[in-house]
Amino acid sequence: MADDCQPVEVSRRICAPAHEIFQVLASPARHHEFDGSGMLRGPVSPAMISGAGDVFVMKMYYSELGNYEMNNHVVEYEQDRLIGWEPEAGRGHPNAGPDGPESSRWGHRWSYRLIPDGPDATVVTEIYDCSAAPEHERRDMDNGAIWAGDMAASLQRLDAICTQRAGQA
Repeated sequence: MADDCQPVEVSRRICAPAHEIFQVLASPARHHEFDGSGMLRGPVSPAMISGAGDVFVMKMYYSELGNYEMNNHVVEYEQDRLIGWEPEAGRGHPNAGPDGPESSRWGHRWSYRLIPDGPDATVVTEIYDCSAAPEHERRDMDNGAIWAGDMAASLQRLDAICTQRAGQA
């Protein structure tokens, strides 16, 4: 683990209650709607996330890998406040299966922290932590900094989803 590798955090104030935002984050069926990376294609397992220990599977696409799946292990869960998962290579990913490494979880973690800011607003922070990933991977992605723009785009899209729904209520 690298002592100098700090999690990358991007925050945005969204004019919606934390509970409404959390419902979108806890629904794998909604993740492709707010994905700022353009890599998510949709859920294999659309069931709502209900707690740590859950696993949800997402269809993905990356130009260097083509189509594949990621198995996301929920490792952080506090209703309406925190949700986070560690991805694991799934079907179609070159590191999955018997030909891949012993562990196809690389020490990456995606999380969302929600802090209410009044009755109808929430500061949402997306956190990417690769501090437990192999050094060469951390170096290749500038300790996760390469994702900051996509994270900001995700929060912008999440904002649009949540404020549109709040406006329709």
